[in-house]
Amino acid sequence: MHRSIEEIEFTIFDTETTGLSPEDGDRIVELAALRFRGNKRLATFSTLVNPQRAISEAAFAVNKITPEMLRSAPGIKEVMPGFLDFIKGSCLCSYNAPFDLKFIDSELALMGRKPLEDIIVVDALKMARRLLASQERYALWFVAEKLGVTGRQEHRALSDVEITLEVFSRLKEIFLLKNIGDFSVFVSLFAINPHIVDNLNAQKISQIQEAIDLGVKLRIKYLTSSGGAVSEREVEPKGIKIENRRHYLVGYCHLRNEERTFRIDGILHLEII
Repeated sequence: MHRSIEEIEFTIFDTETTGLSPEDGDRIVELAALRFRGNKRLATFSTLVNPQRAISEAAFAVNKITPEMLRSAPGIKEVMPGFLDFIKGSCLCSYNAPFDLKFIDSELALMGRKPLEDIIVVDALKMARRLLASQERYALWFVAEKLGVTGRQEHRALSDVEITLEVFSRLKEIFLLKNIGDFSVFVSLFAINPHIVDNLNAQKISQIQEAIDLGVKLRIKYLTSSGGAVSEREVEPKGIKIENRRHYLVGYCHLRNEERTFRIDGILHLEII
């Protein structure tokens, strides 16, 4: 059964950290999250975290979190169980999700726990890149401004969660206006979990290969990689190629009357004619 993204519980989260690299020992100093479904807010999570190390000058210049603010804050071992309970059963989202997820997984590793595996993580930055016409930059504050979000990015976890929620909501509206509100399609476009994305792409590749073997056409619904326009095409598939670690369908497009390439992760739906 297909589910709409409006039926799904999402949790937008954000971290503030001592620096940019958990590989070099940087830690989380603030963690916030907001859980919602559709337009309804369900719960909020927010806490400072004592990192047991100094904040770099560069990080302090951004987030203004002082050692005094962290002295009586709980450690990550006290914070993480509550955070994991908070996000359980939801779809995680943040702006530049690989960065925040890298820190969450690093903290879990320091606790002797496995990285987050059984939860879908989508990236609001990836949404912005796919759904907005070509922008000169994609920083959160810039995209928020372009989308008419009035709040300011303060580089504190909860305030950045609030801005990300507003950006996510406006991008979701753009997504829904394209009549592609199915959650599985949403995941295939914007998730960052390699095993989930690879599995969804493998299913499409299998269907394409079947059409090639049968010598028949495909009807596809396609989201362009620049500008986010959706179109329906009839394509005679010729092959599949890999370029810069992305898979592409190569085929004769009857809409354009020429051979074209289509990103597999941009194919929203396909059927054999």
